[in-house]
Amino acid sequence: MRILSSPPTNGSLFSRTASRCILASLVCYILLVQYCRIRSHRDPTSAFFDAREGYKSIYSGFRASKGANFIRYIDAVASSTTNVTTNATTALKPPPGNRNASLCVGIASIARKDVSYIEATVGSLLMDLGPREREDLYLIIFIPHVDPTIHPSFESKWLSAMADRVLLYNVTTAELDHLRELEREGGLFREKGLFDYVYLLKACQEIGAPHTIMVEDDVLAMDGWYHRTKRALIDADQQTSRLGASQYLYLRLFYTQGLLGWNSEEWFIYLLCSVAVIAALWGTLVTTRRYVPRSNSLLTNKAVLVICFIYGPLCIVLFFASGRLSMLPIPSGVHQMPRFGCCSQALVFPHNRVPDVVSWYEKKKIGFADSLLEEYANINNEIRWALTPSVFQHIGAKSSKDGSGDDVAKQIWNPDFELNDPITLQAEHNEATKPAKSMQ
Repeated sequence: MRILSSPPTNGSLFSRTASRCILASLVCYILLVQYCRIRSHRDPTSAFFDAREGYKSIYSGFRASKGANFIRYIDAVASSTTNVTTNATTALKPPPGNRNASLCVGIASIARKDVSYIEATVGSLLMDLGPREREDLYLIIFIPHVDPTIHPSFESKWLSAMADRVLLYNVTTAELDHLRELEREGGLFREKGLFDYVYLLKACQEIGAPHTIMVEDDVLAMDGWYHRTKRALIDADQQTSRLGASQYLYLRLFYTQGLLGWNSEEWFIYLLCSVAVIAALWGTLVTTRRYVPRSNSLLTNKAVLVICFIYGPLCIVLFFASGRLSMLPIPSGVHQMPRFGCCSQALVFPHNRVPDVVSWYEKKKIGFADSLLEEYANINNEIRWALTPSVFQHIGAKSSKDGSGDDVAKQIWNPDFELNDPITLQAEHNEATKPAKSMQ
């Protein structure tokens, strides 16, 4: 039975013209594969992902070096009798008085073996802020050790010069003994880590700021993170209202891109879409043959079969191999991220949601803060927003989770963050602060 009427081929498998067309298509496909390899080499969801390039610290290396140098400068100045007379004064904590900070930023910093990231973290967070931006931010740095002197930065002058509050344990003797036992046993994140997270959340809650930003001590902030975050919070409120809801759980300022690829849970949807593409391709070729007779010499029955059942599937495979983030990139701005959002490096909680989160954590008592937060959100069908592009990056060569190695830390990574241009971001930041400058 013939599928379609087509001209005779003189006994050959394909006509000469059709053979040339198929060969040309093969060449085009090979070139397309090479293009996808180049385009997707930084996409962790792609089969073409190049770890050497994808994990290369480009912008984060610049920010880490600049942030750490800035902290060293502040520490040297604070240790001397000389007053700070440069623009660095804007990064220092404002003088005590009537402050209505809209953001409380909480950072819990533990003592790590042979490495410390807190200087780069705090430096990148504060060094580019203008006076009004710094006044709008209340920074709490928490040293979660029973003996805080074991932390390498505890006695540093920059700590008290830049943090609005250096938070230490103020608990009962029984609680302190229990914390000491947890430290001795290494239970830093299954129980003690969660306790510390709650302790810091409560401290920020007491400030009364409309939003609390929980930042881990091994991240970097981009230049302009403040104005982008403020704009994103307004957008999140507006989108929440458009959804007919009165509140959302959090706004994510960092997410690892490696978990946002093609998910096995959605395989049936991918299959249906692939079949639909092949069917559409088949219909297009058949329609072309019917209404454009001159195409019959090219689109023979066998050529149509080759295109639909060989090249078509090959292109679909290439589409998936190129990675979800490359083929279906997340648009810039605030969007929902109800699944696969990771991790807890930088999260913003509205003031009225902190008690809910604290209550949930205190009920659970043991577990990782990020996993438990997602569990709570799933149970209560909470709205979770994320900001793209991420304004923070995880830089820890060693994961902050106890017992995790370099491989785990590398997976907590946002390759797109590394493509930021310092000059462009500085210009954007200057433009964003112009209204504030004009008011002075």
